[in-house]
Amino acid sequence: MDTHEAITKRRTVRRFEQRPISEATLEKLVNCARLAPSAANLQPLEYIIVNDSGILPEIFSTLKWAAYIAPYGDPPQGFRPVAYLIIIVNKGIRDAEYERDVGASAQNALLAAWEEGIGACWMTSIERKKIRAILGIPESHVIDSVIALGYRAEEPVQEELTDSVKYWKDDSGRLHVPKRPLKDILHRNGF
Repeated sequence: MDTHEAITKRRTVRRFEQRPISEATLEKLVNCARLAPSAANLQPLEYIIVNDSGILPEIFSTLKWAAYIAPYGDPPQGFRPVAYLIIIVNKGIRDAEYERDVGASAQNALLAAWEEGIGACWMTSIERKKIRAILGIPESHVIDSVIALGYRAEEPVQEELTDSVKYWKDDSGRLHVPKRPLKDILHRNGF
């Protein structure tokens, strides 16, 4: 799979096969994430991999899934993530304006996951205090986001945006994601 194909085909996945992701593959995703651009090359981001079967349900309980189609976007039992990648920011390195670093880092991880056949759902609607307590994250670090991971058990499709940005499921349960057409967002040599 080339980069263009990964970018154009990758969609958020919320239903996962229940087979584990190898430690080597999880480390590969973190390695791709850490190599993303970083403002002034400060590299304030750190990562926590969660794949322990005792901790996975605790993290799952802290996440808010797919508001547009709730509760149908919540992964049911038997289709929940088998791993999480928690993105945290070391405030001792940078305590403001790190959001672009996080975005680039997360996108690298999402694309690397897709290439491996792994689906992912990047979330910021999370209960940070609970996650901090579960994982023992010190106050010196900001919990930015969580990426839920697992081999894909669904194949969402892109639709051309017509009247609403809301994603939806068809009668067979397939997720459809509207995207603005290129002609509506591309400007050349000025607005």
